[in-house]
Formats: sequence, C-alpha cells, structure tokens
Amino acid sequence: MRNIFLATTLLISISTFGQRKVDPTDTLRIYGNLKTGLTFTIVDLDTFRTKAVNDIIVTNNQGETKKTVKGLKGFLLKELLATADFQTEKPKELNEFYFIFIASDNYKVVFSWNEIFNTETGNNLYVITEKEGKRIKEMDERILIITSTDFKTGRRYIKGLEKIIVKRID
Repeated sequence: MRNIFLATTLLISISTFGQRKVDPTDTLRIYGNLKTGLTFTIVDLDTFRTKAVNDIIVTNNQGETKKTVKGLKGFLLKELLATADFQTEKPKELNEFYFIFIASDNYKVVFSWNEIFNTETGNNLYVITEKEGKRIKEMDERILIITSTDFKTGRRYIKGLEKIIVKRID
C-alpha cells in the first residue's frame, strides 16, 4: 500500500512539474530602435477597436491538437506597432527591422517588420482582448498574442507577453 501511495505521489509531482505556468502580464513595453519607447497597460489595450476572431485550434510543433480557443476578440498587432516611431531616416530602411516578443516565462518569438506589415500574417496577428467571455483584465493568459493563420499555431501563441524589443539588422 505504501508503494502505491509513493508511486501515485511521484506521478502527480511529475505531471505537475511538467506543466508550464505562464504569469499573466498587465503591461506591454515596446522599446529598442525607437525614438521613444512605449508602454501599454491592459486598460490601454482595451481601448483599441476590436473584432471577432475565429476560434483557433492550438497545435504543437508536430501538428497535434492541444486545445481550441474560442470566443476571441482582438485587434491587429500592427495597429499597436503603427504608433511607434522607428529610428530610421527612410521608409526603405524599415526592411531591416525585426521584433523579439518576450513572455513572462522568457519564451521568445521573432517577427520581421515585413512579415507584420507586408504579408497576410500581419492581417492575422492579434492582440486578444477577450477570450471565452472574459475581458482582458480577467484572462489568465493576458497579454495574449496569436497568429490565426499559422500551420502550427502553438509556436507563436504567446501568453503573458511583457515586452517587444525592436531591433535592426546591422
């Protein structure tokens, strides 16, 4: 009986340890190669005009379904980035910029300026302000970014986003 108890305790400990807890964030800082850095609170993010986003099946790197997120509303991330004043002299130089998205658990994702502003990806890259009937301030995964057209959606399903660093290729 004692061995069964120890084995059960060990299995519960292992499964709990394997789960990754991502702390929700309340502010998003955007800084780097900008004339002035930006900070947005969840109250600020909630002022952007939103639209309904189709339910998204979240898949892992092998394409296996992990979950479906429903009842989404959000706005395009490029609307937020359009408020930034990039350190550039000519529009052509924007081709050299990229963004490092960093979550509260240090998960990182990279997007290029052209990917966001010059491809269909940018038309499907959302800051989520409502999920399953919960507004942003109530969401456990806030600040949440998702690209609805990715093949393997989990790779760029960014929970607890806390900063975007703007860099330029040297």
